[in-house]
Amino acid sequence: MILFLAARPVTAPPVRPAAPAPGARRGARARRRRTPRRHPLAPYRRIFSVPGTRAFTAANLLARLPMGMLSVSAVLMIAGSRGSYALAGAVTATGLAATAVVGPLTARLVDRHGQARIAVPATALAVLGSLALLLCVHYDAPAWTLFASYAATATTPNTGGMSRARWAHLFRDDPAALHTANSFEQSADELCFMLGPVLATFLCTALFPEAGTAVAITLLLSGVLLFAAQRRTEPPIAPRAPSRPRSPLRLPGLPPLLLTFLATGAIFGSLEVVTLAYADDHGVRPAAGALLALQAAGSCTAGLLYGLLRPAGRAGHHPPHRFRLCVGAMATLMPLPLLAASTGGLTALACALLLAGMATAPTMVTGMGLIQSRTPADRLNEGMTLAVTALLSGIAGGSAAGGWAVDHLSGPAPGPGLAYAVPATAAALALAITLITTRTGPAALPTDAA
Repeated sequence: MILFLAARPVTAPPVRPAAPAPGARRGARARRRRTPRRHPLAPYRRIFSVPGTRAFTAANLLARLPMGMLSVSAVLMIAGSRGSYALAGAVTATGLAATAVVGPLTARLVDRHGQARIAVPATALAVLGSLALLLCVHYDAPAWTLFASYAATATTPNTGGMSRARWAHLFRDDPAALHTANSFEQSADELCFMLGPVLATFLCTALFPEAGTAVAITLLLSGVLLFAAQRRTEPPIAPRAPSRPRSPLRLPGLPPLLLTFLATGAIFGSLEVVTLAYADDHGVRPAAGALLALQAAGSCTAGLLYGLLRPAGRAGHHPPHRFRLCVGAMATLMPLPLLAASTGGLTALACALLLAGMATAPTMVTGMGLIQSRTPADRLNEGMTLAVTALLSGIAGGSAAGGWAVDHLSGPAPGPGLAYAVPATAAALALAITLITTRTGPAALPTDAA
């Protein structure tokens, strides 16, 4: 027994680590409290912690919601009373083309005289034009009056551009916060184009055809009045340098971006008309707004997620290679609705529109960031309005092309589904323009860029 015990190895008892001193424990807890975990939405909380930002954003959203309602309401109102999507598309194209001409002039006045002094009277004139269109449709006026009335809405101010100008002024020395604000603004655009068609379709189909336009002009006027009343966040009027060119169109690097925005607008305009016609052909006209909302929902979600990323490039400027990637993704996803419509199923089309929309917001955010970085501060509203003008011009052309394709390319099996080739072609054109115009690298930035 003794030999057995002696043969067993002797193991030392386990050594327990010494307990940390009370002061060390308190120091560790203090360090953990000083370095809290970063909240995923911290960038958005940061920009909305600035006084006045929530007030002008809420008012601007109210004013911006009709942007997603007016064209859909006009198409449903005119097509329902005249029985022609081609006429409806041509009327909306005329109004958007007129806005493309008048919009930069209105923005130039905003830069020179301030947002509040110009936006309110310009909105009042646009509301009168929409009201005239409503009355002409209701009382079966000649077709030319529809074109004239909708063209009178061209004085509608660029509410999204004015909101972006306020962010650019507030965060002129903080590129990361400005990137987040621009991403939020693009997502707000998509949110308005997501809810606007649904609301317009419901009002025009459930109440009466003119209800969508009537509600839209009421929201527009109310929102602009509330937005103009937020004076403490309004950017001051920047002094104009006499040596500057008269138009931002002469600035290096800006015209190629506007061409890409033109092709991108054609995607939006054609998608809207073709989707409305496709739903009507399948006997689910009230669901057209929901289909359009899915495309905007995908874009809105992608825009919010994109805003959580840090901007790339010098001083927070978006490099052209990221813009090329975003446009390439948009061109890759945009043929999905055409493929889904060929099957004749609404579920497949809904999923395709959701996926196709996920590349548009990052493209718009990156492109708008490039435009802001290449536009002087005293012409910031005008520069961003030129981008919106290019979009509206593209929407006008895409709306007309989509209406023509619906009337002439519809087949017996897929119906108007073949017309989805128009947005797919526009996306391919946007990619071609971007690759050709940015292959030599970024253009020189002005020294006092916004």
